[in-house]
Amino acid sequence: MKRLLVIGLVCAFSCCLHAQVVDTTVCDILKNPQSFNGKIVRVKGTVTAGLSQFVIKGTGCGQHVSDIWLSYPEGTKAKAGPALMVQMQPARNFAGTVAPVERTPVTLDKSKDFKQFDSALAAPYKGNGMCIGCGRNNVSATLVGRLDGADVALHHDASGKIALISGFGHLNAYPARLVLQSVSDVTPQEIDYSKIAPITKGEIPLDAQVSDPLATIHLVAKAFGPGNAAGEDVERAANAFGTKVDNNGVVIGFGGANEASSKSEVKGDVDSPDGVLFSCIFDKNRLKDTTLAIAIAYAGSQIADIRAPKSAAKSTDIYDLESHAGQTAILCGIANRLKTFTLPGGYMVWNEAWTAEERTSNADKAFRSYLSQEELLTP
Repeated sequence: MKRLLVIGLVCAFSCCLHAQVVDTTVCDILKNPQSFNGKIVRVKGTVTAGLSQFVIKGTGCGQHVSDIWLSYPEGTKAKAGPALMVQMQPARNFAGTVAPVERTPVTLDKSKDFKQFDSALAAPYKGNGMCIGCGRNNVSATLVGRLDGADVALHHDASGKIALISGFGHLNAYPARLVLQSVSDVTPQEIDYSKIAPITKGEIPLDAQVSDPLATIHLVAKAFGPGNAAGEDVERAANAFGTKVDNNGVVIGFGGANEASSKSEVKGDVDSPDGVLFSCIFDKNRLKDTTLAIAIAYAGSQIADIRAPKSAAKSTDIYDLESHAGQTAILCGIANRLKTFTLPGGYMVWNEAWTAEERTSNADKAFRSYLSQEELLTP
C-alpha cells in the first residue's frame, strides 16, 4: 500500500511539473515579455547563431525586435552562439536604477538532441571569400526553458545619460531571453549561399596573421588618408576601446558568449566614466586575424554610438546601431583590399567588381535585407 502511495505521489508531482510548462509562441511572448518572466515555456521556432545573434526567430511578429535571445545555463561549455556580443552592465558608480533580480536556476538536459542542436548551429560555412560570422545551418526545434522578460532595453534620462540598463543579449536589445532547459524535434536547415558561391569561387581568403587586431584597426583608419570621413569613422570605432591604462569601462574578452550570466544584471566591481561597463566577447574559433579586427571595429562603432551618439533621438536604436556598425565593417573590408565581403545568410555587402554607382546602393540594399530578414529588425 505504501509503495502504491509513493508511486501515486511521484506521478502527481510529475503531472504538476508538466502543467507548469506554458506552451506559447515567440510572437505571443514578444507582445508582453514581462508577463512570461520567470515561467518555464515551450516554444517552437528557428534558431540562428550569426554574427551578433543567438536567437529564436519570430517571423511575422510585427515587433521592432522580433527575436528572443537564447542562452545556455552558466557552466554549459557548449559550442554554438554569436560570433561577437557587446553587453552593457551598470558600473560600481552607476547612478541610475538597478533593480534586484532573482532567477530560478536552470539545469540543461544535455541529451542527444541537444548535442545535435549545438553541433549543427556551431558548424561554420566553408565557402570562399570573407563571410564574417557565417554559419552553415539554422535549426528548427522545440525548446523548453526559463523565460526572462524585461520592459525596456536601454533608457537615457533628460540629459542623455544612461539611467536604466535592462534587456538581454547583444547590446541589451532583446526584451526576452530563453535560458534553455531542453530541446527536441531538432531539424538542421542548411543556409542557402548559392547566390554568392559563383562570385567568390576561387577567391583566396586573407591569410595575413594579425597579432594586435586593435592596432590593425588604427592602421586601417590611416589608410584612408588624413581628413577622410571614412577613416575618421573607423578611427572613432577603434578609439571606443581606449588604451590599456584608460580604464574606460570597455573590456575585451575571447571565448563563447552563449551563457546567461547572473553577474551581468547587477552592479560591477569597478567604476566607469559614464557609469556603464561594456563587455565585448569575441569567439576566436569563428573570428581570426583580419576577420577579428573587422569584428572589433564593428563592436567599437556601436560602443561609440551609445556613448557619444551622433543622433540623440536614436542613440540606442538597435537598427541604427547595427546599420552604422555594418558600414564601418565594410570600410575596414575595403581598406584591407577584400575582393568580396559577405554577412551571415549570404548577403554580400562588398564586391570590388561593382561599379562606383553600384557600390553604395548594392551595399545598402544588402545590409537592409540582412537586418530585416536575418536579424528580424525593423526601422
